[in-house]
Amino acid sequence: MLEDLTTAAPSPTAWPAAYPQGYAVVDVETTGLARDDRIISAAVYRLDARGEVEDHWYTVVNPERDPGPVWIHGLTSDVLEGAPLFADIAGEFAARLEGRVLVAHNAVFDWQMIAREYARARSEAPVKQRLCTIALSKELKLPLPNHKLESLAAHFGVVQRRAHHALDDARVLAEAFRPSLRAAAAGGVRLPLHECRPLTEWTDRPRVGQQAGHGDRRPAGWRPSRKRPACPYLNPGRYEPGKRLKQGMRVAFSGDTSVERDLLEDRATEAGLHVAGSLSRLTSLLVTNDPDSGTSKVLKARQYGTPVVDEAAFGQLLGDVEPADRTDG
Repeated sequence: MLEDLTTAAPSPTAWPAAYPQGYAVVDVETTGLARDDRIISAAVYRLDARGEVEDHWYTVVNPERDPGPVWIHGLTSDVLEGAPLFADIAGEFAARLEGRVLVAHNAVFDWQMIAREYARARSEAPVKQRLCTIALSKELKLPLPNHKLESLAAHFGVVQRRAHHALDDARVLAEAFRPSLRAAAAGGVRLPLHECRPLTEWTDRPRVGQQAGHGDRRPAGWRPSRKRPACPYLNPGRYEPGKRLKQGMRVAFSGDTSVERDLLEDRATEAGLHVAGSLSRLTSLLVTNDPDSGTSKVLKARQYGTPVVDEAAFGQLLGDVEPADRTDG
């Protein structure tokens, strides 16, 4: 579905020259959150350089497997049975993304799901940068009670009609992104843009009737364990909120993450951080999306006073890690 939309809202005359020339506001609904889960619907609102809507597009996608939490997204197997496969819509989806910054709420998750689908289709999504509206709301210091999409929408007076429907979620996000972008431009705020890297590996669950090899009892999504190289930098101490991470800092993870844990750990290691399997008084930072979970790591973090950030905030911090001192390591 494609529809041209116009808006009469005024745009500021002064605009940062370094800002992108166009955006693709994206939402995808999926069968779940794991690396072997699939996209079942996708929506894109294309916006111009100042956040004005150009058009929008939506499609359902046959995931070739169980649709997952139907009670959340409402898409049943019967509805999806006649839908196109991702490979069938990959070209049109790519045309919506081409030359634009991908904008999403918790953009790391949407990007990973999209990149994984393109990897399965033996292709790559034409996206070089993404912008997370959670990160932007933090940059703007918006007085939100939490970082849910409905809270961002309520702040800007945007009415949500069908939560967890890709098209409506994308519309809501586009309407909330426009004033956010204008506020950033007016305040000279640097947009939290991050590189989008295509995936080179993924896993899929065996199809119905497909059997694992003889004696193979490994669970779906299994990957061989990898011993990470020792961090070459000394631990500079704890992370201080509002400042940058520094190479050598000791980082621990707790609970589920929207991006696969090993990919997050790989990124942290590549940035020069020490990925720790446990939490101690030496831990610089704990990354968790559920600080009230009561896990042993969360409890120890409270006991030791270890700083805690969520996955989205950690993703932003990884984009600007301070180099270690020359005397470190």
